[in-house]
Amino acid sequence: MNDPAASAAPRARAPLMALDDAVARLLAEAAPLQEVEQVSTFEADGRVLAQDIVAGLTVPPRDNSAMDGYAVRLADCTGDAVLPVSQRIPAGTVGQPLAAGTAARIFTGAQVPEGADAVVMQEDTEAIAGDGLGQVRVRPVPRPGQNIRRAGEDVQAGATVLARGERLTPQALGLAASIGFAKLPVVRRPRVALLSTGDELVMPGEVPPEAMRPGAIYNSNRFFMRGLLQRLGCEVQDLGLVHDRLDATIEALRAAAARNDLIITTGGVSVGEEDHVRAAVQALGRLELWSVAMKPGKPFAYGRIGDAHIAGLPGNPVSSFMTFLLLVRPFLLALQGASRTAPEAVAMRADFDWPRPDKRREFLRVRTTPEGGLALFPNQGSGVLTSTVWGDGVVDNSGGQAIARGDTVRFVPFSAWLA
Repeated sequence: MNDPAASAAPRARAPLMALDDAVARLLAEAAPLQEVEQVSTFEADGRVLAQDIVAGLTVPPRDNSAMDGYAVRLADCTGDAVLPVSQRIPAGTVGQPLAAGTAARIFTGAQVPEGADAVVMQEDTEAIAGDGLGQVRVRPVPRPGQNIRRAGEDVQAGATVLARGERLTPQALGLAASIGFAKLPVVRRPRVALLSTGDELVMPGEVPPEAMRPGAIYNSNRFFMRGLLQRLGCEVQDLGLVHDRLDATIEALRAAAARNDLIITTGGVSVGEEDHVRAAVQALGRLELWSVAMKPGKPFAYGRIGDAHIAGLPGNPVSSFMTFLLLVRPFLLALQGASRTAPEAVAMRADFDWPRPDKRREFLRVRTTPEGGLALFPNQGSGVLTSTVWGDGVVDNSGGQAIARGDTVRFVPFSAWLA
């Protein structure tokens, strides 16, 4: 016979999922988008390459001068040599073979004439007026190959210069342009719906601070979340605020799932009576991940509604910010086929004490100091958004790990996440 007292006892909660396991689960779900767009190289910053970029030419195509100066033969430059200037070679022109016993006036980027085996920069020479182009005194004896850029030292024809899955940077765009690519094949932008839940939320500009009703707060999450998504190259559909009702949450998610690759909600994923995102996802699709062993940011949900993914983020702003960086950002990069989805931590010195760590993995907001260490923001609360502006990044601290001043810790700069 069943024991009534036992059946009435509350069920033990499932253990929180480790952050690394949660990230691995998300990346396994992020099947890369297949649509490819050809975009202007001017407009491709931050996009993810859909194909390898292979050079169709050698860069530079011929040996060229790295300096304004004089192309010479080493054999003619023993001692304090004075050589007649036989020709002038600006960039974009091709000179004649260099006659023995002469020098060629040459400019940066110009092709080195046949027979020359060094370029002496003009600061190491003395121009002497005379007939024709005059003469030049070469004082120091040049070294073989001095100030010559060799053909192919940058790019060899047939080489893959940018790999599929690479997230393009301004310097990568310059490299692509240097081998003639006016357009680049990139994965299409993910379509992301963004919505906030919470009847306490008010949009800035709707109500002045002095007229805010008791319990109301301005919706900060919507602003930084939209900025984060745009930095990741997403097309953002901002659905605004959804009221704290199950039916309203279901309808908002149903509509968003029909038009987007990913839905992001902030708030409503905890276990309170007014938190409806979990129930709405279960009504429309399936919930596959719930609660992560991290601080800030434990209440995180992931699921599917039809073909759309959904990520439910906590309402507290620092929790929302950190769960986006640690869980949603790598997912979105993987969705675009990016080969690298997470920044590397840097070993740095802690200039603070953290004697009472949480059992969860912690992300402590810190700032670099002029002395080369890390200072801790005094209030690590999940609602203190000031800490993310004051700080340069976070210390990634293992659960239960106390920190003493002088310890080496793992530092991840915000700049690596926000690039």
